[in-house]
Amino acid sequence: MKLQSKGLISLDINGNIYDYKLYQSLDSLSRTKSQRKSAKELNISHTVFNRRLLRAEDKLGFKITQKAGNGTILTREGLQLLEEFQKYLIKIERTSNINIAGGHISSGLLETIKHPFNTNVYSSSDRDAFELAKRGAVDILTLDDPLIAYERDIDFTPIAYDYLVLISSPNSKEIRNINDLNNLDFVNVTGTAQRLAWSTLKQYGIDYNIKYKVSSQFDAFKLVRNSENLNCFLNASYFKGNEVLKFDTRHVISLIKVSEDKPEVDEFIDYLLAEGQEEIKNQGFEPI
Repeated sequence: MKLQSKGLISLDINGNIYDYKLYQSLDSLSRTKSQRKSAKELNISHTVFNRRLLRAEDKLGFKITQKAGNGTILTREGLQLLEEFQKYLIKIERTSNINIAGGHISSGLLETIKHPFNTNVYSSSDRDAFELAKRGAVDILTLDDPLIAYERDIDFTPIAYDYLVLISSPNSKEIRNINDLNNLDFVNVTGTAQRLAWSTLKQYGIDYNIKYKVSSQFDAFKLVRNSENLNCFLNASYFKGNEVLKFDTRHVISLIKVSEDKPEVDEFIDYLLAEGQEEIKNQGFEPI
């Protein structure tokens, strides 16, 4: 897929021009998981919203959305397309707003909570967001997993705690303790705090098999729920599941201050660590 910037708010993808409306649609759908809710959010009809997606898929030659229960989510290709839009916008949108990029869980948290600041939040993997931060394209880097900071001895600021829950296929055997996880098949979500689950299983001598690898927790959830005898570990802040590894997988949701020339960045971080803790709790995370 060849991508080129075209004008202020469009992308040239394989010779076809996609404007800001498609970006808005993908961005909204990534949050609402519902075409009807997104259409309402964008103040257009559901028919117009659906037609916009179908036309884009017809030009692209691949699916950018897929059904998930009673809702709609972005496919891996749809998420990649959204991230390309977001990276492009970061490059052109050097405003007084606080630009934030980070992992899907941490950036989703900062996008959802109420606060008095003007922010632009861009969601990707921890490592992709880190590359943007290294180029100075963002003011704050958020991390679903502090591994990147640990590896490079970078100071980070914890803003919440989260842990992993076990999601299993329907009709799977009941998991009562860690020994029940022996010889089970799992889905691995790359670049997430799942590493804590795998290291815990190894520590306890539990044999496990990684049957699939995906890049999205929502893709993992769908795969598990539509399969037999399949399991995965996902963030408790977004999913309800078995807490068998709750204490072994507890970890911080954190951020790294990148920009040094915006006083509002410090004010935003101070807010998150004070008044914002109640909002963070309301979103299903454990406050600091």
